[in-house]
Amino acid sequence: MSRLPLSISIISLNEEANLRRCLASVADLAEETVIVDSGSKDRTAEIAAEFGARFVHQDWLGYTAQKNHCLTLCTQPWILALDCDEELTPELRDSIRAFFTNGDDQRFDGAWMSRLVWFMGRWIRHGDWYPDRKVRLFRRDKSRWAADGGGQVHERLDVDGPCTTLRGDLLHYSFKNIQHYLVKHVQYSAVFLQTQQAKGKRWSLLHTLFRPWWRFVRAYVLKLGFLDGFPGFWIATATAFFAFDRYSRLYEAGVEAKTKSGA
Repeated sequence: MSRLPLSISIISLNEEANLRRCLASVADLAEETVIVDSGSKDRTAEIAAEFGARFVHQDWLGYTAQKNHCLTLCTQPWILALDCDEELTPELRDSIRAFFTNGDDQRFDGAWMSRLVWFMGRWIRHGDWYPDRKVRLFRRDKSRWAADGGGQVHERLDVDGPCTTLRGDLLHYSFKNIQHYLVKHVQYSAVFLQTQQAKGKRWSLLHTLFRPWWRFVRAYVLKLGFLDGFPGFWIATATAFFAFDRYSRLYEAGVEAKTKSGA
């Protein structure tokens, strides 16, 4: 099959454990693959070369700026943005091809896709983690990454135009294990605190007590997290506790600020 008028856009850092799987899922799909790397010391560059990717070094600019820099290096009118720990299913790959052969690229400026996470030995198909839709296929001249939640960990894609939804899943190997999940939460919690403080938000007892219960009920009951077995229960419980932790940090920060001002 002919290659699509598409650039694969990826940022990387020490991703030898994930990159081969990611690139294999998009092999021969696009005209080019552009990888912006912030200083890998493992075999990331070697694996990129095996798949013919353009590999460019750029010192770390932050998630949003790094991804936008990668977009500037892409030459095709359409972009498929991926993380190294993601992989296209065959169904999603076929949907992307159909998007162009059916003329959807003339009617839309972007496309949503559902992201499916692997955790605790199974695919998580319910709760807060699925379908986790993301716009990852988009017209280059009408799209740009923007800061979300402070822009230090998460970012969103702003597309100036209509978007459709593709069939198939984007597989996401985001957490190696529970320990890895907990480590990431510490990072996310710190960013949450910084973002709330930047907005001038203060601690709320109502939010601290209500939001954890709501997050559990939403994930485990309303979004059918219980159908994912024990992993579904663990995720809902952890999500509730992490909500409690984030708002508790606002309380702690307020107490520390008062202590310093009174010293």
